[in-house]
Amino acid sequence: MEIDFDKSGGLVPAIIQDATTMKVLMLGYMNREAYEKTIQTGRVTFYSRSRKCLWTKGETSGNYLELVSIAPDCDNDTLLVMAHPCGPTCHKGTDTCWGEANEANPLLFLTTLQDFIEKRHEEMPEGSYTTSLFKDGINRMAQKVGEEALEAVIEAVNGSNERLIYEGADMLYHLTVLLTSKGLRIEDLAKELQVRHDPNWHKH
Repeated sequence: MEIDFDKSGGLVPAIIQDATTMKVLMLGYMNREAYEKTIQTGRVTFYSRSRKCLWTKGETSGNYLELVSIAPDCDNDTLLVMAHPCGPTCHKGTDTCWGEANEANPLLFLTTLQDFIEKRHEEMPEGSYTTSLFKDGINRMAQKVGEEALEAVIEAVNGSNERLIYEGADMLYHLTVLLTSKGLRIEDLAKELQVRHDPNWHKH
């Protein structure tokens, strides 16, 4: 990739984002040498404007930023750096330089689960329960969604919240398998709900 280091006097802003939680962790600056060292070592390295030298994040604290990917913006003068932080990112001891807790929204896991189920559908590895569902066919998958939904209803009426969550998770998993078999994704349901949230939406 061609990065325009000359546009701003040899430095480009580097936005650091957690590759798992998607939280923005910090903003630093890289020159060409810092960029190249980041690529070579796999640990995010910046150029310190105050000290006038390179510094690898975590070289004194141990809180490194392990590189996942780097992408330039449309003008090739700003970098988006995806990384895995090894501890707090901010020098003040907080997870991010904005004082936020670097915690993943559990809803993001639904996309991870969807991707995993799609991979199972593509590869169909032996010994996988998900593979067995795909092999059993659409009728069996639909039946399992119904069974798990009924169990969730029973727990909601006569059971505990813990068991309701357990059975609800089973239902959601089997529904995701069913959607995948139809060439759909769990995000398609989210999009539908998003459309319905519009005050002007009317039921079909």
